[in-house]
Amino acid sequence: MAQAPFATRLISATLALAAVASSAAGQLPEFGKLGGGLLGRRPGEDSKVTVKAEFTTATADRPAMLFVTADIADGYHLYAVDQGKLADGSGPQPTAISLDANQPVRLQGEFRPIEPPATHIDTLAWEGLELREHQGRVTWYAPIELAEGTDPQALRIQGKLEGQACDPHTCVPVELSFAAQAGDGVAIPASPAAAAAGEASAPPGRSLWAVAASGLLGGLILNLMPCVLPVIGLKLFSFAKQGGQSRGHVLALNISYSAGLMAVFMVLATLAAAVQLGIRAENLGWGQIYTYTWFKISMTALVFAMALSFLGIWELPIPGFAASGKASALAAQEGMFGAFCMGAITTLLAVPCSGPFLGPVFGYTISQPPVVTYVVFAAVGIGMAAPYLLIGAFPSLIAWLPKPGAWMETLKNVLGFALLGTVVYLFSTIDEEYFIATLTLLVGIWFACWAIARVPPYESFAARAKAWALGVSVAAVVGVGAFKLLTPSDSPLPWQPYSPQSLALARAQGKTVLVEFTADWCLTCQLNRKFAIERQEVRELVERNDVVTLLADWTDKNKLIENALAELNSRSIPLLAIYPADPSREVIVLPDLLTQGDVLEALVAAGPS
Repeated sequence: MAQAPFATRLISATLALAAVASSAAGQLPEFGKLGGGLLGRRPGEDSKVTVKAEFTTATADRPAMLFVTADIADGYHLYAVDQGKLADGSGPQPTAISLDANQPVRLQGEFRPIEPPATHIDTLAWEGLELREHQGRVTWYAPIELAEGTDPQALRIQGKLEGQACDPHTCVPVELSFAAQAGDGVAIPASPAAAAAGEASAPPGRSLWAVAASGLLGGLILNLMPCVLPVIGLKLFSFAKQGGQSRGHVLALNISYSAGLMAVFMVLATLAAAVQLGIRAENLGWGQIYTYTWFKISMTALVFAMALSFLGIWELPIPGFAASGKASALAAQEGMFGAFCMGAITTLLAVPCSGPFLGPVFGYTISQPPVVTYVVFAAVGIGMAAPYLLIGAFPSLIAWLPKPGAWMETLKNVLGFALLGTVVYLFSTIDEEYFIATLTLLVGIWFACWAIARVPPYESFAARAKAWALGVSVAAVVGVGAFKLLTPSDSPLPWQPYSPQSLALARAQGKTVLVEFTADWCLTCQLNRKFAIERQEVRELVERNDVVTLLADWTDKNKLIENALAELNSRSIPLLAIYPADPSREVIVLPDLLTQGDVLEALVAAGPS
């Protein structure tokens, strides 16, 4: 296809502009280098990271602590202090914090972050490596020991932070010095995780018993937090069913529920203690497990399945969760295992909440020995379990509830909608880039629940197993496919944003240019990209032939892209256009659904730059 007159005039104009630039700068700017774009970027030309530090002196119940805080420019990240590498030694540079020599202070442990890093698996430069990245603001802390006779008010602890600040295109070396002085207390950065966990330093001089008492009260108040109340409704539903049961059975059920609740607290205490013992480099204390995308998505899926059960779509096969007459033969009474599971789920949903008193309580454990951590977490758990243990010991307290009857069906449905509200809340905690994949997973789970419910509980085990196998298989395929196709991933091709100027400049430099016209709403475009364009063989040929790759994103209205499509005699996408380096040759245009072979054949025909 011959070049349109508009493009020819644009190339001519760009060549003239380039000639002026060449006379001033000595050469045309090289196009398409990583991190360069059209204007280029000089590493280190401006500061991407600033650092400050402060230390606290030792008290009766905690050592002196050094806090180092880095503020990172928008769009950049620092790698974690425990960033790993591949087996061959390749990988990003971890952040390192060190103290200058010949100072009256020494470190008593390694630096650890208060805010856990975001994690994802790299698919490009270090394929398969887990990348651990801090963005915005991050504070590291480490216990220190001052030499005897040192005046803290006159001391300035000198140190250095080294690493690299990276954006999606380039990395800037970072080497910053700091001078920490004594402070009354370090203000921990208000990241979502730290704010949820309330991890601030406990007031000096507070005893363990005072902190434990605050934990008991904070745990009790946790039952009233918005993220817990919908699941507390499940327990109220259970209380209503317990009304006519023996006192011993009611007590056993509530003890089982409390045991499930306490089990989660003990797991979290163990993870926090493992950090203090140096077994783990990353803290998974209160609230921080919700910084993991996989956990938030898993909890969303679990609560959604529970909501479908209470709305009558299916029956969860755990005694204590069965909610309608269809399963009464299987679950005439609430089982101990069901009560245990309900307690665990309630606690997991409480984790992102932090009620009054819990901030200083969990902050107190940062520099304490493991036994103190277990005591504090246990105190919070006992406080949260107290109402259930009290009702278990005195079943007459539930006498105010109506007798079990038809009203429970209405309550069951109301609780189902309350759980859907919890699903909406959990969605608000997930990164936007995972919304569509998570929603698709929930649709797969909905189908699985429907398929399972198609076989009544009185059918044979083989029939029910077949229904479960079908439902779980479909949900798994839908979920895996959604997260493979509908979540962001690093592209193997060095895409640059399309513009008429970028196309003209690349052609003026004698480059072969590949332009993909695409949009987020175009399903065929996404299939082309996943299965035909962004492939390893295509990448190798693009690199070998020095091809410039431009991405024309038509997700939103864009007149320039419309004009470019019109020049190629097209008004729709998907469309792949390859411009040979020789301007006298016709543009190779590939519309509609493509294969990898189509793309490779067109690139070979276009030739190298």
